[in-house]
Amino acid sequence: MRFVSRGLLQASLLLCAPLTLLAQESDLDPDRGLPLEPARWAEFTTSEGTWISLDVSPDGQTIVFDMLGDLYAMPISGGTAVRLTEGMGHDMQPRFSPDGERIVFVSDRSGDNNVWLMPAAGGEPTQLSKGVGSRFLSPDWVPDGDYIVVSRAAPRRGLEKLWLYHVDGGTGLEMVGGPGGRRLMGPAIDSEGRYVWHSQRNGTWSYNAILPQYQLWVYDRQTGTRTPMTDRYGSAFRPTLSPDGVWLAYGSRHDADTGIRLRRLDSGEEHWLAHPVQRDDQESTANMDVLPGYSFTPESDALVISYGGGIWRVPVDGSDPSEIPFTVNARVAVGPEVSFEYPIEDTPTFIVKQIRNARPSPDGSRIVFTALDRLYTATLPDGVPERLTDEEIGEFEPIWSPDGSSVAYVTWDDDAGDGHIKRVSADGGSPSTVTTAPAYYQQLAWSPDGDRIVAIRSSRRNVQEAIDPFIGLGLDAEFVWVPSGGGDLTVIGPTGGRQQPHFTSDSDRIYSYGRSRADPVVGSPADGPTTLALVSTRWDNTDVKQHLRVTARIDVSAGSVADGYQLSETSDLVMPQEFDEDGEARELIPERSAGLVLMAPQGDVALAQIGSDVYTITVPRLGATVPTVQVAKPDSAAVPVSKLNDLGVEFPTWGADGRSVHWSIGNAFLSYDLDDAAGDANYVASEQRIEVTADRDIPQGTVVLRGGRAITMNGGEIIENADIVITNNRITRVSAGPGAVPDGAQVIDVSGKTILPGFVDTHAHMWNLRGVHWARPWIYQANLAYGVTTTRDPQTASTDVLSYEDMVRAGKMMGPRVYSTGPGVFSGDAIRSYEHALSVLRKYSDYYDTKTFKMYMSGNRRQRQWLIMAALELELMPTTEGGLDYRLNMTHAMDGYPGVEHTMPIVPAYNDVVELFETSGTTNTPTLLVSYGGPWAENYYYTHENVVGDEKLNHFTPKREIDFKARRLQTTGPGPGGWFMDEEYAFKKHSVWLADLVEGGGNTGIGSHGQLQGLGYHWELWTLQSGGMDEHDALRAATIMGASALGLAGDVGSIEVGKLADLVILDANPLDDIRNSNTVDRVMMNGRLYDGDTLDELWPRQRAAPDEPWRNTAPNVQAGIRGGAR
Repeated sequence: MRFVSRGLLQASLLLCAPLTLLAQESDLDPDRGLPLEPARWAEFTTSEGTWISLDVSPDGQTIVFDMLGDLYAMPISGGTAVRLTEGMGHDMQPRFSPDGERIVFVSDRSGDNNVWLMPAAGGEPTQLSKGVGSRFLSPDWVPDGDYIVVSRAAPRRGLEKLWLYHVDGGTGLEMVGGPGGRRLMGPAIDSEGRYVWHSQRNGTWSYNAILPQYQLWVYDRQTGTRTPMTDRYGSAFRPTLSPDGVWLAYGSRHDADTGIRLRRLDSGEEHWLAHPVQRDDQESTANMDVLPGYSFTPESDALVISYGGGIWRVPVDGSDPSEIPFTVNARVAVGPEVSFEYPIEDTPTFIVKQIRNARPSPDGSRIVFTALDRLYTATLPDGVPERLTDEEIGEFEPIWSPDGSSVAYVTWDDDAGDGHIKRVSADGGSPSTVTTAPAYYQQLAWSPDGDRIVAIRSSRRNVQEAIDPFIGLGLDAEFVWVPSGGGDLTVIGPTGGRQQPHFTSDSDRIYSYGRSRADPVVGSPADGPTTLALVSTRWDNTDVKQHLRVTARIDVSAGSVADGYQLSETSDLVMPQEFDEDGEARELIPERSAGLVLMAPQGDVALAQIGSDVYTITVPRLGATVPTVQVAKPDSAAVPVSKLNDLGVEFPTWGADGRSVHWSIGNAFLSYDLDDAAGDANYVASEQRIEVTADRDIPQGTVVLRGGRAITMNGGEIIENADIVITNNRITRVSAGPGAVPDGAQVIDVSGKTILPGFVDTHAHMWNLRGVHWARPWIYQANLAYGVTTTRDPQTASTDVLSYEDMVRAGKMMGPRVYSTGPGVFSGDAIRSYEHALSVLRKYSDYYDTKTFKMYMSGNRRQRQWLIMAALELELMPTTEGGLDYRLNMTHAMDGYPGVEHTMPIVPAYNDVVELFETSGTTNTPTLLVSYGGPWAENYYYTHENVVGDEKLNHFTPKREIDFKARRLQTTGPGPGGWFMDEEYAFKKHSVWLADLVEGGGNTGIGSHGQLQGLGYHWELWTLQSGGMDEHDALRAATIMGASALGLAGDVGSIEVGKLADLVILDANPLDDIRNSNTVDRVMMNGRLYDGDTLDELWPRQRAAPDEPWRNTAPNVQAGIRGGAR
């Protein structure tokens, strides 16, 4: 995938939810707590821990430290630690008060991140800060003991600044500020309380980072000046000052490893004190700071610091360090198990999951829609859907003629490489082609007089050359019209950022929605601002009038995600938030705009879709000023506003009379009658399930795969000279052969081959063309050819995947099994309660039938717990966005989420984390190709493998895709780095912890992230194994573990009788060398056997795969220099 940052126009993809104006902390409900009760406990004894942040008491007798969200204390000499806090809250970064009587720490026990105080000997904590939507890090005491200094990212104020809180209360004050994009971390205060040292960077983090990332600064509380104090290539972070005022210690890197440097404050001379120590977190969000907290002893003669899983006393004179032994009897609270089995149906027929662009007829008696990328109509309320044509090309975006006698729609034909506007009788039959020239047509609108059809047209090469869905309306998109009976096109004008042409009863004006600037009204100021609004024009694209702008504030009273993040436009990656040069957030605005506004065919009302909700708004006339209506609270809106839905909304449209609104979700069609709803507070939209029945693709016959080595994934079973018998699409016998051949069976000799279950990609972004669909997605073919037979796309950004899934199940499209979470649940969904979480998730359980969803940093801990509680109730198995945030990852596991996506950035991880994940059952799919916490592993392969010269890859991947990624390496993803020394890569360190996780009984999966379709899966597998994981364990992760993570292990993931026949036949044994996974000779998906190099079907049909036009794009012309260039 290519990576571009998304703005916040697409409200459903909001990560950093636009916030309401900053409220005083005292105005917010501070102590609502965490709703989830512990249901399990990770109980274990350990003498090592991960990312231990600690402090030494002022009397030098006690160490306080954190481990997996609980605080512990023990003697400075070591011993068995005493637990100070417990429960579902995640407590971290403890610091003793100057008198040693109290401890300050950061906790989410209120449901949100805040600063807390507690007695040093243990006891009930009290909440100091009371904010919602903040991020707090690394609190420290001012020497007088009256104040706390802490890094805080406050709502609407950008990244962390240094805040001052009085221990007796108050809302706190920003002490050291700056532009929104400046990040101030880890304050350390000198013994006089005058100088505050801290680390600083610009931006939240950087992928593929080039060092340095952080430097140290000092703030003078007396003069208010700030001074830079380091300029190190390896960065400088997490400063700590000695009590006697002599020493400054801080973290930095030498080459690829982190160490501690020691500086004499009087002379500025410095040297290394310890190296290597705990790897720092400067290449991710560092939401537990860049290093764990550490401390000088009161005598200033040593540092006490955690590294290598232990706690050490490191003398400042350079003499030998001594380990401080400790034992923790851990009892970590874990939420309920959220695990379900989802049998894969193989009934002869199935009901399609999605209808698209459903439109009611003018008289309201029928609907026309697309399912399985074909045109259907159905009589309401309960008619049987029927095809309107018998053509076998893609048919999309239908509309009715004003008299209801005909339907117009757009087509796309992969083989011909063209699209048209077509028209067919409402009763069905042979369609006629309305357009004379092929193109990429979209978004039709029929003029009320019936004479003309308006469309958006762009050149067909936009689709022909597309490698992903990010082509928008086309580079040369323009509004056009064509006579409804057929003929030549007339160009209206460029779309200019507008879309969705439509009409009212007035045929003289064309309405659309998008960014525009209204033509000046006589007597008004010229050239008003460009605004996202409902507009109308004449047929020549002149006389632009803006009619309505619709916005909605997001309710963040229950919580939100702190500043610093946004979402990639072209993947599910969380991205650093961008800030303007003045430091203000570019995208953070108090409200979000509607994604669609449509004027009613009659009357003065418009409908607006914002995220998953639809509203009706009365459209006022203000003259030269475009009216802006805020709809979040309809009862207090500026004009009459109604919210029409409870669940999600897709493809909203008006009824012909302008008194009804219709939409669909999944295969449900919903209608809202405005007149019936008037005055009825209990009115809800009517719902009808449109059940299109399709034949499921199930091959017929029996085949025996004979003579190969079967690595069955049934425990450690390996069968030499195996017979695997497949009848139709199920395995009916697995044995050491040769055995009896069933009657009528075909025997296929696979002697010398190794057979595995089909590979499972648990994080497969296979984003195909949207709206208008490909018939043969190269992405699906590439994955299947490389042996991937089951996929799960966690966060699809759109629901087009549901139709693609239907096509694969019906055998109309070649590809792996397609599962997905659908679009993610983001903080923009503003979860308000457990009941609201249930409502939001019902679209996944009851309509999309995804069995899962992706909880994408959907707010604070309380909101995330509401979602996992609702998931348990609805029998959904969600996965989560890792967010480059180790603390977030730990709380996901503690809350019982079944999955965490992406690398957990902090390494190494020790037994404590292994025990937590083994207890919770959380599967980490690390997507090491896009490593969190280090350079992306895919850059390693691009600089070590012959990607451009890979014959098979070129057969299944468009040249444009390969050229973008491999001809000239800068970086295939975001961030500045593209080439790195091998030692700079962190993926082997991440792989070591994953090997420990699997060996300890935990689970991991293989997720290629869609980075290089097909081959990228093998890169990810090899990368996972590179840290020393046993080859068989790595293959388990690629098969049965992945299937279990998706709830599908009852049907796929191993070679066992009764399971579906998804198999990979390899030329070489991957147990000898994991790279042999990429010796795919043949692949069987659902009982159909394909050639691994061509995808020709070998059994039960013998059928060559079609050639693809994108394979034939090399110049083949007579003109040009011959015999070499000069």
